Amino acid sequence: MRFPLSLTRSLAGYLLKKRLSGQERFPLVLMLEPSHACNLSCKGCGRIREYAGTVHQRMSIDECLAAVDECGAPVVSVCGGEPLVYPEIEQLVAEIVDRRKHVYLCTNGLDLAGKIARFRPSGRLFFSIHLDGMEATHDAVVRRPGVFRHAIAGIRAAKKAGFRVTTNTTIYRQTDLDEIVVLLEYLTELGVDGMMITPAYGYEAVEKAGNGSGELFMTREEIQSRFRRARRALERFRLVASPIYLDFLCGLRTLPCAAWASPTRNVRGWKGPCYLMTDAHWPTYQDLVGSTDWSRLGPERDPRCEHCLVHCGFEPAAMLSARWGLRDALAMALWQVT
Repeated sequence: MRFPLSLTRSLAGYLLKKRLSGQERFPLVLMLEPSHACNLSCKGCGRIREYAGTVHQRMSIDECLAAVDECGAPVVSVCGGEPLVYPEIEQLVAEIVDRRKHVYLCTNGLDLAGKIARFRPSGRLFFSIHLDGMEATHDAVVRRPGVFRHAIAGIRAAKKAGFRVTTNTTIYRQTDLDEIVVLLEYLTELGVDGMMITPAYGYEAVEKAGNGSGELFMTREEIQSRFRRARRALERFRLVASPIYLDFLCGLRTLPCAAWASPTRNVRGWKGPCYLMTDAHWPTYQDLVGSTDWSRLGPERDPRCEHCLVHCGFEPAAMLSARWGLRDALAMALWQVT
């Protein structure tokens, strides 16, 4: 992902320290889910199905902050569920920012305009709004009319109040990439600071739900073909995706999965092995890392991973790759500073 200059410097020092210590696996981004409660029921979401039995439970602020401290990642993605329905979300975000972490608050934007005044602007805080297409498409994906307009109102309100804003767009089998280009042009006009695009992955919790959701997902070959065709059109926007990860999406290079670099903490514990697949919930981050056989995960190793190219596993691998040549290093440096 593209980071602001302050975080780029922080990450450089963090990575150097970890490399010098000889630590093989360490976190870059903590996926913090204080609650799985949500005000929408989107077609491709597995959280509201997998955690139906605990959807009314939530982590306390102390539990959330303990996870931030225990993990130590320089970036915290506050997700869920819908974070804006978490009662103490403003206090939680402020406390994490005060710990000098960079925070990405991932929201559907439905309530953002009405709650933006409760947050204080910071160079360390981003609002990341989910948008899967223009109005008709997005409202169909989230299964409620009017959500797109609320999300756009939230973006306008956040930018007017001085916040940094990014967006997150999932590419499904039915996605029209020409429409996505139109969406990115519109978001650029709104002053959005960065756009993340990632292919959908048909993980178990969604597939089990039935209701036609399985038809949303592409094979690895389909994903690579679509991104190869669309890459030139997409690259003119402020993509929150590194050049190496884009090469991977286009099938131009291979990457290992580095799911351990984006650990997930929720009401049940440290979710493993990754953000999307669940084999167990561990009491500590070290338990998650030490008890998981990472060598058995990833494409060609675990059949569940066959068609997964999702950013939370492979973007960290792109950033941590020890195989960068001079061309890769220059491309990554240029991408960060521009």
